[in-house]
Amino acid sequence: MTTPRLLLTALLLSGATLPACAQTTPALSPDQQAFRQGTFQGATADKAQYKAIYQLNTDDARHIKMTLRNIRNALADPRLQGRLEVELVAFSGGIVAFRRDQPYEAELRALLEQGVILAQCLNTMRERNVSQQELWPFLAYVPSGNGELIIRQGQGWALVHP
Repeated sequence: MTTPRLLLTALLLSGATLPACAQTTPALSPDQQAFRQGTFQGATADKAQYKAIYQLNTDDARHIKMTLRNIRNALADPRLQGRLEVELVAFSGGIVAFRRDQPYEAELRALLEQGVILAQCLNTMRERNVSQQELWPFLAYVPSGNGELIIRQGQGWALVHP
């Protein structure tokens, strides 16, 4: 063994303790303190503006309904009211949510009235041979769903994929 290791071993075997500075734990954040005290009620919304993009890429009805519900819940969060911009981008199987022959019109219109951007991927439309006439007229179109996600994240938007 090297001399420093021998010295450390001898100190530990003799019952010596390390200095207090080596034993301290990091200070708790205000949120951690509140949690330990049983008073934590969630993060504080301290920014003037928040932005979230929701990804919808499945045709599963339960998943579509859950995604729409998640958006409604975020918009109703009192911490975010008046400070949240939301976009829902549909691609792949998610195109089902925007089809006129599906039962989502009322929910989509309600989100639209709350300022949610409803965007459909043009790549998916091309690949599935779906025309704009088969979709709701109040949609926006983006070249690619993945591209939209990448750009929005680069702009600081939170990505939500329920």
